[in-house]
Amino acid sequence: MAGKLFQILGTMLICTTTVNMGVIFAWPAFTIMLFQSPNTTLHRPMTDTEISLFSSMGMIGALISTPTSGYLLDKIGRKRYCILNSLILAVVWSILTFSRRVEMVLTAIFLSGTSFTVFVVSGVYIGEICEPSIRGTMTATNMVAYGIGMLLSYLLGGYLQYEVMLYVGLSLTIAAMCLLSILKESPIHLLSKGFEKEAMLSIAFYRNLKADSKEIVEEINNLKRALNPDLDETTPEEEKLKPELKPAEKLSLWKFIKKSRSSRRAFFTNFFLMTAAISQGLVVVQIHAERLFSDAIPTVAPTLLSVFLAIAVTGAGIVAAFMTDLAGRRPLMIFASLGTGISCLVLGTQLQLHWGPTWITAVFMYIYPVMYTCGAGTVPFVLLSELFLPEVKSTFSMILVEYACLCNFVILYIFNPLLKAVGWGPVFYIFATLSFLSAGFSLFFLPETKGLNVEEIQTLFAKKRTPKNTA
Repeated sequence: MAGKLFQILGTMLICTTTVNMGVIFAWPAFTIMLFQSPNTTLHRPMTDTEISLFSSMGMIGALISTPTSGYLLDKIGRKRYCILNSLILAVVWSILTFSRRVEMVLTAIFLSGTSFTVFVVSGVYIGEICEPSIRGTMTATNMVAYGIGMLLSYLLGGYLQYEVMLYVGLSLTIAAMCLLSILKESPIHLLSKGFEKEAMLSIAFYRNLKADSKEIVEEINNLKRALNPDLDETTPEEEKLKPELKPAEKLSLWKFIKKSRSSRRAFFTNFFLMTAAISQGLVVVQIHAERLFSDAIPTVAPTLLSVFLAIAVTGAGIVAAFMTDLAGRRPLMIFASLGTGISCLVLGTQLQLHWGPTWITAVFMYIYPVMYTCGAGTVPFVLLSELFLPEVKSTFSMILVEYACLCNFVILYIFNPLLKAVGWGPVFYIFATLSFLSAGFSLFFLPETKGLNVEEIQTLFAKKRTPKNTA
């Protein structure tokens, strides 16, 4: 139990990076209307084009930085990469604090996007320091921390003076760098670099055991096997069932992917689930929350409703973190996507046809993010940290997050003209359709990975047909 406590504390410190990412990501939500107004705090009001860039510029930064994430993960390690991301965010808040020019604000938002790789780094880091029994919950905590960051941003940004909020954001990033320095590097990264003694010390740190204990030696041996899978003409997973054969020579990344059927299937499964995470639309609602609430529920202060939205997302994230290991990833994704689709369908018809009182809009405006967070907002990111063998983990994680950034940029950039052209109703119809498709895909193609280590997960994808187990 003491060992798990150390892993939980380590997870909390790693999650300070995603808290800070949530703070900066939600910052435009309550400043868009301010920056467009004649009373803007900037040297001039933003134009419509600049507002579109303001809400999407971070994704451009993410598109540029994400391709390097796999290389940096392996080159400088998980811990230093987390500290680097916090340092970048400190620079962002410094620019916002000392400049009032529109161009510098857009530059700062662009730089903040380069820290979007925290979702790759922190997810991999947490997954590698935690035992399989709590890995799902701890990895999902990463998304809870993101929700907490957004909640802090709504609360502080909505009720503090503009300048005070900037100083708070800067202070949070500096605090994160100090806290991260306490942690040990991931044992998998250390072992992959040949530092076996340091890897044993790292495991001992996160398990609260002596470095020469039997449990540590056994775990080191398991990590060695995971880092050096035997490969033959079929798949890496099938070769492991043939211990009498000599190990095959080390393969290049491309050859490994060509040989490993399970790795390819795991990648495409996560690819479609990551598409679901973006296409169900919550990222748009979070960025444009005040505008949506102003249009849909004009009788209540939009800032207050936005704070409640962040509270709902954070609470749902906490529930999802526990449910990933309690109920499993697959049922959570299926039923939550169905709930998201129904909520979007109700919202779309209500906003377009006004068939009911405004309280219906308010209720489903909160049911929608709760359903999303329990499913598409959590499960794909948990799977990102656990589906892949060490040989392809960094590369596949980088590709998937890069894809997510590209989709987020496109959606956020085209949203303003799309909203003006069709209105809120049809926008939610699109979200509903894609949510139902996500549920169908998960039903037929997503296996359950709860409580399994990476080798056991790979055997699920190695089979000719993905099993529909629900355990």
